[in-house]
Amino acid sequence: MNLLKQSFNSVASSYEKYRPVYPAQLFTDIIQYTDLKVDDSLLEIGCGTGKGTEGFINKGYMNITCIEYGENLAKLTQNKFIKFPNVKVVHSAFEDWSCKAQYSLAFSGTAFHFIPAEIGYPKSASLLKKDGTIAFFWFTHIASNEPVYQAIREVYKMYAPHLDDSDLPSLLDFIEDRSNLTLQSGEFHKLKVHTYKWDQEYTPTDYIGLLNTHSGHQVLLQEKKRVLFRGIENAILRYGETITKQHAVALFLAKKK
Repeated sequence: MNLLKQSFNSVASSYEKYRPVYPAQLFTDIIQYTDLKVDDSLLEIGCGTGKGTEGFINKGYMNITCIEYGENLAKLTQNKFIKFPNVKVVHSAFEDWSCKAQYSLAFSGTAFHFIPAEIGYPKSASLLKKDGTIAFFWFTHIASNEPVYQAIREVYKMYAPHLDDSDLPSLLDFIEDRSNLTLQSGEFHKLKVHTYKWDQEYTPTDYIGLLNTHSGHQVLLQEKKRVLFRGIENAILRYGETITKQHAVALFLAKKK
């Protein structure tokens, strides 16, 4: 798991360039659920390049502490928000980080699954004020049966069968699993789930750039990754000059007991 966590660190600039931003409505829904005030203190767990933090800054929230395991990612995010002195980036694994401060909101974007649930949920609760809120959200994969994606699937079966998306959990399965983990922790209640979907068009280069930010692709041997990506590019070009991907984000909101 540490290898997968650390893999993002080597593609920090690519992560910032190719990963899509979270929808603005997601942050509106979090703020409405929590009744956040603009001077409340927020904690981000696994900030990456700060795409989650950016969403809150755009809504006027500036008091944010960001915890990031990857050194390059932490530096990138610190530089990105250099004009916001109350945005603090800490280079540390969340599991190892200690803090006496109490936060109104703990949030995490496509990162919390890297922390064992039996550690992550209790520690998050310990860092929250009374009636504080968690807002954990993830990009989740939606498999497509369009011909271009069927062709891409064949490339995976040839060069990286363990990355074939055929056996990945559905969005509904993911929501059920993560909801159970949230409530079974015994730390949170009043769970509410939102989903967001949209289509985004990519050139072959940009689509491969996006794939290369995913941990499973990052840890492939270079030669295997080269032939895999070449095969994916050729598959896309057989069906046109661009590819359309449906993105989905699942947001889990819950109150500290």
